[in-house]
Amino acid sequence: QVQLVESGGGLVQAGGSLRLSCAASGRTFSTNAMGWFRQAPGKEREFVAAINWDSSMTYYADSVKGRFTISRDNAKNTVYLQMTSLKLEDTAVYYCAGRYAGNCGFHHRDYDYWGQGTQVTVSS
Repeated sequence: QVQLVESGGGLVQAGGSLRLSCAASGRTFSTNAMGWFRQAPGKEREFVAAINWDSSMTYYADSVKGRFTISRDNAKNTVYLQMTSLKLEDTAVYYCAGRYAGNCGFHHRDYDYWGQGTQVTVSS
């Protein structure tokens, strides 16, 4: 059983920065692709970013490209989402997810296990 534990969410002013962390259990982390998704009230869960098993490939939603960076440290079994130039519309619950395949997925149904989510609120 794989478990993901997220941290780093909180309240931040528009234009500010925040880094989310997701720590994974399990010894197969280094072979798994990882992703970040977010869900705002009344909206569907949407793709934010993904990274493959060895960090050679990353992907971003157009809405966050140039502002967010996904990275991973396989020695620490941890994936990160560095968020900069935050906007009001970035407010959402952010979820970390993993899949047993090493290549990235771009929809929530592509992922096999999930974190509990962490709230990010951007204020004016």
